[in-house]
Amino acid sequence: MIKNQIYTLEELETADLVIDAHYAGSRNGNASDDPLTHLLSLSNQGGFRIRGTRNDPKLIALISSMQDQDWPDDLDLSTGVFTYYGDNKQPGRRLNETHRYGNNLLELVFDRLHAGDRERIPPILIFTKAGIYRDVVFRGLAVPSAIGSTHNDDLVAIWHTTNGQRFQNYRAIFTILDLPRISRAWLSDIIQDRTRASESIHAPHEWKKWLKSGQYTPLIAKRSQPIRSRREQLPSSKSDIEMLAVLQKHFQADAYGFEACAAHLVQLCMPNTVELDLTRPFRDGGRDAIGKLRIGPSESSVLVDFAVEAKCYSTSNSVGVREISRLISRLRHRQFGILVTTSWLHDQAYKEIVEDGHPVMILSGNDIIKLLKEAGLKNAKDIKEWLNASFPL
Repeated sequence: MIKNQIYTLEELETADLVIDAHYAGSRNGNASDDPLTHLLSLSNQGGFRIRGTRNDPKLIALISSMQDQDWPDDLDLSTGVFTYYGDNKQPGRRLNETHRYGNNLLELVFDRLHAGDRERIPPILIFTKAGIYRDVVFRGLAVPSAIGSTHNDDLVAIWHTTNGQRFQNYRAIFTILDLPRISRAWLSDIIQDRTRASESIHAPHEWKKWLKSGQYTPLIAKRSQPIRSRREQLPSSKSDIEMLAVLQKHFQADAYGFEACAAHLVQLCMPNTVELDLTRPFRDGGRDAIGKLRIGPSESSVLVDFAVEAKCYSTSNSVGVREISRLISRLRHRQFGILVTTSWLHDQAYKEIVEDGHPVMILSGNDIIKLLKEAGLKNAKDIKEWLNASFPL
């Protein structure tokens, strides 16, 4: 596989789909620039594109800008899980009454999955915008749901509020399969309607295996550099920076109050937390909270102890070696630690954790904002209202 390969407009109609390859359209400055028209004979509008009909799609392409702050699509490279939000992003319509029927397509795909009718689920191709004209980057062939997900959580209708109006949209979970390349021969079979995708002799083995068995083989990419930089640990958009500033300012004179907030954030991050108790404000043994995480099914689960350290720092101050060493030294046998900070962990402290293999999870400023946005808090105003209601000073 050629890394960051670029396919030009003239190559699109014969090109394979290669993971993370860049597909360039024309440069007219309008909708005709869209490369998917030439690449897959799809329309040039919307996040949902299909071959076939909406009741019987032969192929589905999902396109994301990955830049929508209210609906943050996400590709987790370490698990191969792609989180995608539907197309009901404005109030005034019911959940499945969108113009391009995107949420209907999600319902169709997941209904077939839950009914065990995988053979009728079409190939789902994931693209993200490249940020140049209407160029796109291919991110992989996806199938609905993921390892560990169930019919209760792989397609969920969530509430959102805009200008005082409430409405719902879908959040869908997909798995990117471990396929570095999708052949043009298979794509041509589908586009030219020679045969159903599942019946083509060119269909990828991993995809056909999932159709028959439901077994997921996700594309997992380990980080070459597990030590996150300051930039990676802190939010970058103006809106997210404002949200974090509101949170830090609220607790800047009440460190113990932030410990209660940190405990709540841990529960958002680890929903299977069954116990979480704050320690005393003084002489806390280097731990601001202690808890238990349940792993496995309830009938045969095990409980794993963990300790939490909370640091409400401004983003100009990092959590250093001294603070992290204090947490590490207090961890007991078979216990892991969680550092929750509105700031970031200094690279030297991060390096100590990674190189020495300490079982410590870092929830930095950017992680906190992501958790709160997933919980429905979309801006600084939402954060302020939530803090005043949940953690009054």
